Amino acid sequence: MVLILMVFFFFFSLFFSSSCIAQQPCSTHNFPNTKQYAACSDLPTLNSSLHWNYHPSTHEVDIAFRHSGNSDSRWIAWAINPTSTHMIGSQALVAFKKSDGTLAAYTSSITSYETQLQEGNLSFAVHGVSALFEDNEIAIFATLELPSNTTIVNHLWQEGPLSGDTPMMHGLSGANLESYGTVDFISGKIETAGIGSSPRMTLKIAHGGMNALSWGFLMPIGAVIARYVKVFQVANPAWFYMHVTCQCVAYVIGIGGSIIGFYLGGKSSGIQYSSHRNIGIALLVLVTSQIGIARFRPHPEDKRRLYFNIFHHSVGYATIALSIANCFKGFAILESLKVLKMIYIAIIASLGCIAVLLEAFTWFLVLRRKHASNIEAQAR
Repeated sequence: MVLILMVFFFFFSLFFSSSCIAQQPCSTHNFPNTKQYAACSDLPTLNSSLHWNYHPSTHEVDIAFRHSGNSDSRWIAWAINPTSTHMIGSQALVAFKKSDGTLAAYTSSITSYETQLQEGNLSFAVHGVSALFEDNEIAIFATLELPSNTTIVNHLWQEGPLSGDTPMMHGLSGANLESYGTVDFISGKIETAGIGSSPRMTLKIAHGGMNALSWGFLMPIGAVIARYVKVFQVANPAWFYMHVTCQCVAYVIGIGGSIIGFYLGGKSSGIQYSSHRNIGIALLVLVTSQIGIARFRPHPEDKRRLYFNIFHHSVGYATIALSIANCFKGFAILESLKVLKMIYIAIIASLGCIAVLLEAFTWFLVLRRKHASNIEAQAR
């Protein structure tokens, strides 16, 4: 019952989890260069905040993007994308501390995923670009003319490592993939890419939830049934049908989750998770082979049954090991869902403890039956 409740809470949390950020509220922050801003918002990821003054008469906005907890070897960027919420097409403000101690602050138009944030002109007017680094906090300032006579824009923010004075690729998981949204410079309303707030994020949650349920939970449950339930004579042959049903349901759900995963991968040509994808493909191959060879399962008295059992058990245990490993790779990609990772660890640990207890009890039953059989044989 406890295990069932933990599983329920795991999937319930998929739709209600959010990450919290511990940082100084933007409204209490005072910039040391005496700049003041009428509006601000604490962004939900990457310890960042956005400050601005909007000037209706000129349709310009003064921007200050602030990132705390920054080291000397990191870059920051804030961008507007006039056409989409994605990285390609973003018009960025970039800042970092150079190796000689001076600050770099410039604009960069992003045209590919392989960008190193080279300096270049933006698609709209911008001036007064500068940066400030103090107390492990870096901020970039600029005044820009809003594109297309709008006050609601798609915006993105990022931080990443430096190689010398060259910005390198930012992280490809967790908060780095959730740092985008829209901002209304008049109302101050900011919508962010939180859990379930975009179709793509919804698909990621569906992919993770379906695969965690199928490969990461039902597959191990099916193995536990086959390994331990069958020792109870009263469960024969019901254990076999329970085992097959559990594995088939897991396979069908896993196929659905994998299709979503392949779709997401195809729509994200610039960001690939090769090991996560390859393990997923290996799982599909292994389980499909299990289903295929099951049609030719020899009779228990057939001498070939031994080789079938060796193959069946080897592939089964390999599938379980890869399934659990790939679930953790998925949690690493969506690292903002740390609470779900902890719940999953608790579920798998509980299942492991149950398996250990059942293993001991199984050996007890087997040895007791063997002992009783020996006594009966001697009595004859």
